[in-house]
Amino acid sequence: MNHWLTDLERKYGRICIPNLISILVGAQILVYAVELFVNQYISLYLSLSRSALLMGQIWRVITFVFVPFSGGGPLSVVLGIYFTWFVGTALEKEWGDFRYTLYFLLGMVGTVLACLLTGVTASTYCLSLSLLLAFAMLYPEVQLLLFFVIPIRVKYFGFFAAALWVFSFLSAPLAGKLSYLLSMLNVWVFFGPMAYRSVRAWIRREQWKRKNRR
Repeated sequence: MNHWLTDLERKYGRICIPNLISILVGAQILVYAVELFVNQYISLYLSLSRSALLMGQIWRVITFVFVPFSGGGPLSVVLGIYFTWFVGTALEKEWGDFRYTLYFLLGMVGTVLACLLTGVTASTYCLSLSLLLAFAMLYPEVQLLLFFVIPIRVKYFGFFAAALWVFSFLSAPLAGKLSYLLSMLNVWVFFGPMAYRSVRAWIRREQWKRKNRR
């Protein structure tokens, strides 16, 4: 992990939100229950929108993370909330409250910036994706049960998530591309230097192999 994160934690380690993932998942369950049984439009008042922010509805910079990402019906929402809790709990235990809080907040800041700069209506899609990518990079060989039946290593989930993000990025218009980049701010900050070093090491190995072949 980056040295600057260690320095930040040493100086500001007390500034964090303990059990952040439990708070997040609890709020998502509550919002989804309200949407099902009380007010089906609750998510519209909580989600991130540039026009709403410019009208003074500042609470949305926080409440948008309470809206569970829905890629389909109720089952997908429940599975998404469970997976968010599972991945978030593992990251919180691995990093501690400070680093996990920082990672999550960077993702939120990137998403809000993307919304303000591009006007693209934001969701928790990239934020959830960033949690999965972090989990896959930290625990690549851990096995999970796909559909509670098929064992598959986490790194393959990570490859699939990364491929999905790349496809979404490439197929989006210019504003969408900027939005996708900014929304993954936490991934670039936490894992960018490590990825850069890995690429540099790979390039050097390839150059060394070419020289020895001559």
